[in-house]
Amino acid sequence: MLDLAILGLLEERDLHGYEIRRQLREHLGLLANVSFGSIYPALTRLEKSGAVVATEGGGTEAPGPAAAPAPPTGSLSGELAVLRSRRHSPARARRGKKVYRITETGRQLFAELLAGGGATDDARSFGLRLAFARHLAPQARLALLERRRALLVQRLGEAEEARADLDVYARSVVQHTADGIARDISWLDTLIASERDDLATAGTEPVT
Repeated sequence: MLDLAILGLLEERDLHGYEIRRQLREHLGLLANVSFGSIYPALTRLEKSGAVVATEGGGTEAPGPAAAPAPPTGSLSGELAVLRSRRHSPARARRGKKVYRITETGRQLFAELLAGGGATDDARSFGLRLAFARHLAPQARLALLERRRALLVQRLGEAEEARADLDVYARSVVQHTADGIARDISWLDTLIASERDDLATAGTEPVT
């Protein structure tokens, strides 16, 4: 799933690793807890497979003028303060960051991951695919929505069956869950209707 998210972001534009993490956390809330410890191994794996290429970008700080030697302070604490200030001086520019760019191989992999089968259509996977659904063909986008709807209808039926054998408290929890599933189905119905209208306007009949 992380590979799909990274490739989807790089499909939009070239990005630094830090920018990829920021966008995953801020714009794709399903991956809000992703860390650099996960992102950089994934980028390395994608780079080795030829899905992305990396180039050195510019440094994040411009080099400042060389610091003039400080006069002796006459005290141990003063000398330590001078050493600390030199250690943290921005006299050197930071090393350039890698900028990652998706390749044609990466675009093919992204398309395959985005159109993946129903076996991975859990809430997080579906949400991530929907976030990049503009890259899907209209029929594939409709199929993604209908597949998720069918799964939720099944879960709603299971929740309603389970309610009968529960006490009032457990039943209230199941009812709360069922209400959420029903809202998601209603939301999907709206999206599906919009997709079908677009297909009808384009003169393409949805595949049933």
